[in-house]
Amino acid sequence: METTFAFWVQGISDALQPSNLLFAFLGCVIGTLVGVLPGLGPAAAMAILVPLTYDMGPVPAIVMLSAIYFGTQYGGTITSVLVNVPGESTSVVTCLDGHPMAKSGRGGAALGIAAIGSLFAGLTGTLLLMILAIPLSSLALRFGPVEMFALLVVGLSLVISFRGGSLLAAFAMTLVGLMLGLIGLDPVQGAPRFTFGITSLFDGVQLVTVIMGLFGIGELLLSFEERVPEPITGKINSLLPDRGERKSASLAILRGTCVGFGLGIIPGMAGIVPTFMAYALEKRLAKHPEKFGKGAIEGVATAEASNNAYAQASMVPLLTLGIPGTATLAVMMGAFMINGITPGPFLFVNHPETAWTVIGSFIVANIVLFILNFPLVRVWVNILLIPRRFLQVAILVFCIIGAYTLRNNVLDVLVMILFGVLGYFFKKIDWPAVPLVIALILGPLLERALRQGLELADGDTTVFLTTPTSALLLALAFLIVTFSLFANLKAARAARLLVSHTADKADPTS
Repeated sequence: METTFAFWVQGISDALQPSNLLFAFLGCVIGTLVGVLPGLGPAAAMAILVPLTYDMGPVPAIVMLSAIYFGTQYGGTITSVLVNVPGESTSVVTCLDGHPMAKSGRGGAALGIAAIGSLFAGLTGTLLLMILAIPLSSLALRFGPVEMFALLVVGLSLVISFRGGSLLAAFAMTLVGLMLGLIGLDPVQGAPRFTFGITSLFDGVQLVTVIMGLFGIGELLLSFEERVPEPITGKINSLLPDRGERKSASLAILRGTCVGFGLGIIPGMAGIVPTFMAYALEKRLAKHPEKFGKGAIEGVATAEASNNAYAQASMVPLLTLGIPGTATLAVMMGAFMINGITPGPFLFVNHPETAWTVIGSFIVANIVLFILNFPLVRVWVNILLIPRRFLQVAILVFCIIGAYTLRNNVLDVLVMILFGVLGYFFKKIDWPAVPLVIALILGPLLERALRQGLELADGDTTVFLTTPTSALLLALAFLIVTFSLFANLKAARAARLLVSHTADKADPTS
């Protein structure tokens, strides 16, 4: 415990170094800006900026990208409250009570309690991450290739199951991601495969270009079809909630933090799920549930605490197990690997200084974000008045430059545009793109673990079922997929019955 505490202190101390502090501040500003501007998510923003981090070194690069990730959680609150358009999917629930509060002249109180709840949840989530990091990574260190293969299968099954919508669509997208991960040189024989004679594909499909296409260009194309309402800028009163509001919101913040962190640890858990569950729990426990949806400050408090605790908790499986649960974390994992560091149990053994400095920067980033958002909220509100056409052109230019500077290769730009068009159509038909991205990054790791396990077992495939830990994990993956399949079938049956019942009521002859 003393050694762990020493790591904590050293990590926070290193995070406060001027250079790291500067990049944390820069990431917080960019992240808040991304959250404020609807249409550009954290995954796309981070992917666009990854080429700029090549010469920074691993610590400043990850510190800045982490701050961007957390900043989007804060920034999305502003548009949710003032425009009724969530800057981030995790901010959807904030719209339910935040915008009614803004329309009734209490927008300042909504933004204030959101900032307070976010700070508490962020700091508490980071503390819990520090406590869990060593035990989880120590447990994972006992895993060999066979167990690691099974663990990665569980990670993929969770990503497929928690994406929402059609399980078949999520499974299909995962297969596409795994196939894309096969492009390049064979890791054992060194022979090119699925490259079609294109030497630029010997290094495989670049993760950053895929993400910039799916989430940057794809979202940009969608934004041309959307109309954003005018923000409520004239009704921002005092940002400090009164004593009664603070009292009623304090327990909501605590409960939202617990729900957000508890569910955020699960790889692949969509951020919207813990936020909705925290909101539902708060409404059930409230003395006046009828106020929810009409401007209840508890609804804003629990939603914001939950999504920020979720953001911290989602770092646990990434740093300790090497499993990114979202596209944003996949970009971050890619940034780690670009700098020669692989997230996972060996991160805390081979690169403890990097790991603990990054975790220490989470505390710094949350404090900086509170300072940026609480007193300077009116500055961010004015950014909402920038014409969207200017922002759309800027995003397109940044995407093209970012894709080209990866390897100074036009092919990467073409790949980005291709996946941008695909991302647009995926959105239109409601096919989730996240499983594709997660499978693309986990695919090579999965293949390596599979081949190493088979080599150790002299080609005996039953080793994955006869090894107790591996068999248990594979059984867990099977149960997760089976449960999700039955849940999807039940939801589809209920939807058909509802449509049939509605049609019968509309038919006067029935």
